[in-house]
Amino acid sequence: MDDALKCFLQKEYQFSPKVVDLLDRIEAEVQPMLSKVDCISAYNQAKMLKGFHDVGINESHFMGTTGYGYDDLGREALGEVYAKVFKAEDALVRAQIVSGTHAIASCLFGILRPGDEVVYLTGKPYDTFEEVIGIRGNQSGSLMDWGVRYNHLDLTPEGKVDIENIAEVIKPTTKMVVLQRSRGYAWRSSLTIDDIDKILQVCYELNPNLVSLVDNCYGEFAEIQEPTEVGADLIAGSLIKNPSGGIAPMGGYVCGKKKYVDQVANWLTAPGLGREVGASVNAHRLFYQGFFLAPQVAAGAMKGAILASHLYKMLGFDVLPMPDAKRGDIVQAIRFEDENKLIAFCQGIQMGSPVGAIYLPIPADQPGYDDKIIMASGSFIQGSSIELSADGPLRSPYIAYLQGGLTYDYAKLGIAIATNHMYQKGLLDIT
Repeated sequence: MDDALKCFLQKEYQFSPKVVDLLDRIEAEVQPMLSKVDCISAYNQAKMLKGFHDVGINESHFMGTTGYGYDDLGREALGEVYAKVFKAEDALVRAQIVSGTHAIASCLFGILRPGDEVVYLTGKPYDTFEEVIGIRGNQSGSLMDWGVRYNHLDLTPEGKVDIENIAEVIKPTTKMVVLQRSRGYAWRSSLTIDDIDKILQVCYELNPNLVSLVDNCYGEFAEIQEPTEVGADLIAGSLIKNPSGGIAPMGGYVCGKKKYVDQVANWLTAPGLGREVGASVNAHRLFYQGFFLAPQVAAGAMKGAILASHLYKMLGFDVLPMPDAKRGDIVQAIRFEDENKLIAFCQGIQMGSPVGAIYLPIPADQPGYDDKIIMASGSFIQGSSIELSADGPLRSPYIAYLQGGLTYDYAKLGIAIATNHMYQKGLLDIT
C-alpha cells in the first residue's frame, strides 16, 4: 500500500493509522499467495478465449429474441461456449433460471422420479435446499412430496467428506449423488477438484449407473479445472455469482452430459418444448461479456479472500480456509463467536460498497432460512454476491461468510473499511 493511498484512507475515511499499518503489513505477507491466483486466472482466461474462438462468436450472437424465443442463435452459441470452457458435452444457460437454487432444483426435478433416491455426500444441504427436498417446512411440491427418497452422509469431525463410509449410503438403487462444492452456512472446507475426483471415483465403483450433480456455486474458476472435467455428470450455478463477471443481470446455468441437460431443459420449460424456447430479449451481450471477464473477477475475489483470511487470523479469529490453503471456491469464513462482531463486520462491508453504502443492514428473516440473516450486498445487480458481499445466520458461533470483489483493489478497500469500522466500535484489538 503506497503512501498516497494511506494518506487518502486516513483523510477521506478517517482510518486509524493502526489499521492502515496492519493492512499494509498483511498485504505484503500474502503477495506470494496472490501470485498463485494470478496463474490460475491466466490459465482460465486462455480456456475462455479458446472457447469463444472454437464456437466462432461474433456480433450477430448478441442479438436477442422476444416471445417464445425460437431460433435464438445467440442463446444456443452461449451454451456451446459454456460447454467448451467447462469441457462438457452440453450446457443450458438461461435468463429464465432465477437463482443457483433454481438451477440445482431443476437438475434434481429433471432427473429424479418417484421412488428414486438422492444422496447428499457433503452433509445436510444448504438451508434453501432443505425445503426443496422436503426435510424442513411443509412446502407443496418438494422432492419428498413427489415420492423421492433422501439421505445424506454426515461430514467427518474435521468437516471433510467421509469417503471411507460412502458405501454406507450409496446403494444399487441410489439414482443421484449431490456434492455441494462450497461450504454454505457450515464450518467446513470447500471441495477442491481433487476432492471431487476422488469422491466420484468411489461413487462410480459402488454404483456405475448413478448420476452425479455438483452444486458449483462460488466454485467456478477457483481452479484450472471444473467438476465436469473429472467425471461430474452435471454442474449447476447462478449467473450472478462467479460466471457473471459482475455484468450478467440475472440467470443460471446447467452443464454436463447432453442426455441429462436435455432432461433438465424439459423440466425448466415443458416436455416437447425443452431448450427450444426462452427469449433472451437484450441480455446476450451481457452474458457473453460477463462470462469472458469471469476468470479475472473470480481471481480478484479469491485474492480478497486470502487477504481477509490472513488479516483476521492475525487479529485472533478462526478462519476457514487458512490463507495459504488450496481453495475450491471464493468464500472466506470468519468465526467471530460474537453476535455484535458479526453484525458490525457485515455492516462495514456494506459501508464499503459502491451502491447502498448509506444503508445499514440488520438481521432479518429471509425466505428459505430458519435463522435471521445479516446480509451486506451493496451491488449494482441485486444479490450479486460476486461483487462483494458478506452474510451469515444469527446463530452461534456467529460466522461471517465473505465473498466477491469485482477487482482485488475493491475487495481490499471493502475489507479495510469493514475492519476500520469494527476497530472504531471497539470490537477489535490492534496493537
